[in-house]
Amino acid sequence: MDSSPREGAVMPLVVGVDGSEPSLRAVDWAADAAALRRASLRLVYASVWERYEGASLGRGSDRPSEQVMAEDIVETAERRAHRRQPDVRITTEVLPEEPEQALVRESQSALAVVLGQRGRSGVTEALLGSVGVTVAEHAHCPVIVLPGGHDDQVRPGAGGRVVLGVDEKTAGSAALRFAAAEAGLRGVPLEAVHVLRHSLLGSAEREPDAALALDKALRDVPVGLEVRRHTVTGRTRDALLAASHDADLLVVGTRRRPGHFGPQLGRVAHGVLHHAACPVAVVPDLS
Repeated sequence: MDSSPREGAVMPLVVGVDGSEPSLRAVDWAADAAALRRASLRLVYASVWERYEGASLGRGSDRPSEQVMAEDIVETAERRAHRRQPDVRITTEVLPEEPEQALVRESQSALAVVLGQRGRSGVTEALLGSVGVTVAEHAHCPVIVLPGGHDDQVRPGAGGRVVLGVDEKTAGSAALRFAAAEAGLRGVPLEAVHVLRHSLLGSAEREPDAALALDKALRDVPVGLEVRRHTVTGRTRDALLAASHDADLLVVGTRRRPGHFGPQLGRVAHGVLHHAACPVAVVPDLS
């Protein structure tokens, strides 16, 4: 399906939809993001329905019931995106396969993959772990996960900033480029958060070293972009979660280990995906 075609970026923003309010909230967020970037929007529903209902086609059934449901889901999401951003070009796809597999493959030709998260319960974490974390671990592009909410509404962050977790490997990283581009597009400051271990607390002679390390990490930030530097002590996850309140977006980088097929996310990225107060972008460094 296709609506409102216009010129845009070659690669779309991909949204995983499943009919839930969190996934529709992700559609809203991605529609706004696509309009900001003059990109297209691709809505994908993936399920293994064919595995269970495909045999019914041989018994005279017109279409499997879940296929009909899936088409209704993507059509509803398409209408919602079109109402929110009428000028964004939208395509949809229904795929008879595991959502994780489908979205990781889609990520090969996407600007980003956008997913919604349900609530804050233990069940939520299990659901996110089954799809969101797996996609974030293996995607070929940034994966943006929206936090669970109570009213299923998308609102901009009141703080008007993009937060980036910074360490000694940030300089030249894909996460830095992504965060700087996001801040530039939104016209908001980039807030760089550098966390020192508790062992450095009270070591005054370390403060200049920390400032130099932060400057070095941010040396590739485009000229003219406002950068707010923060060096704090404590746990990295806690510092980033605190910074996520009222932020537009929290960006964390992840480094892929070639040939490794197990978990690819560190504890920090995994923790903020589940608990951040704003959308989280996990940006893989594939170099």
